[in-house]
Amino acid sequence: MKADLYSSSVVVFDRGLTGLSAVLRKAVAHATANNIPETDLLQARLHPTMFPLYRQAQVACDFARNTPGRVLGEDVPPDATGTPTFQDLQALVGEAKRYLNGLSPAQFEDRDETPVTFPIGDQPATYPAAQYVLGFATQNFFFHFITAYAILRHLGVDLGKRDYFGS
Repeated sequence: MKADLYSSSVVVFDRGLTGLSAVLRKAVAHATANNIPETDLLQARLHPTMFPLYRQAQVACDFARNTPGRVLGEDVPPDATGTPTFQDLQALVGEAKRYLNGLSPAQFEDRDETPVTFPIGDQPATYPAAQYVLGFATQNFFFHFITAYAILRHLGVDLGKRDYFGS
């Protein structure tokens, strides 16, 4: 069975980024309403060994932007770095969505078995494109997005399933 790599990556990531943007907007509203410095939310973690909120959002955006690029054999931009503001994170989400919206289903045709090499830590790994998208990249995107959601929910931001879906 052939994978629909466009729908499995571009469409999924675009919708996920819509949800991430909504969650981040609610975080700002919560901080404002409760007189909480935004940096307190941005630096929050679920566990000391996990990335803080801002990094979870950055990594989700990196996966959304870089996965289709790798499948298409494009040079991907460097991963996001630094300690951003919520405004910076929204800009990163917008940049990723603009990139995704410039892609077409035709670009992904017959790429299921195309080898995709990507870094895992300091080691490169290579998988067929379908396995990379379905078994690695989308799972990582959602891990980081859901972790960002969970951090904010834990901190009292009024989030529900509709926010997760961006509605």
